[in-house]
Amino acid sequence: MATPSLTDFIAGIHRSPYMAVLVVTGGGTQALADLFAVPGASRTVLEALVPYSDRSMREFLGHEPEQAASVETAAELARKARERALALRPGDDVPVLGIACTAALLTDRPRKGDHRAHVAMCSGESVEVRSVTLEKNARTREDEERVVADLLLSAMGRACGLSAALCDRLLPREPLRVRMI
Repeated sequence: MATPSLTDFIAGIHRSPYMAVLVVTGGGTQALADLFAVPGASRTVLEALVPYSDRSMREFLGHEPEQAASVETAAELARKARERALALRPGDDVPVLGIACTAALLTDRPRKGDHRAHVAMCSGESVEVRSVTLEKNARTREDEERVVADLLLSAMGRACGLSAALCDRLLPREPLRVRMI
């Protein structure tokens, strides 16, 4: 089966019954733009938040995270996003998702740690977190952002029942790790 275009993939997300609150920080904002660029976003997106500064992140979580771009922070953001989705959904019968992305991508100063992203999806009690460590100096910031956006959209699509995955931009030394928390 051929991989659908990005537009077709997002249209499939919009056709699903799921509604979501999305929280992205450090990377992943292109996924928000992609979702809004395809007609039907109002059937999918309840709210999109970008707690980018330390203070904004602290206020959203209610505490200072140990590390912003981590599995644990992504999972916590997804849980908070799902709580918000439950409060915002138009009816008790509407299924909701909390989706979050934390990332540390190419910046304008030397980065001591890895370039990495963690995408978390919460539809109930457990949270699925997909993580990748990106190869340094292999992409531009824009290209790293595209990889992270595709990871987020792919996770969202799977949660909405779509079978096709989008993220084919990972390099051979960039395995995707999946954890249930």
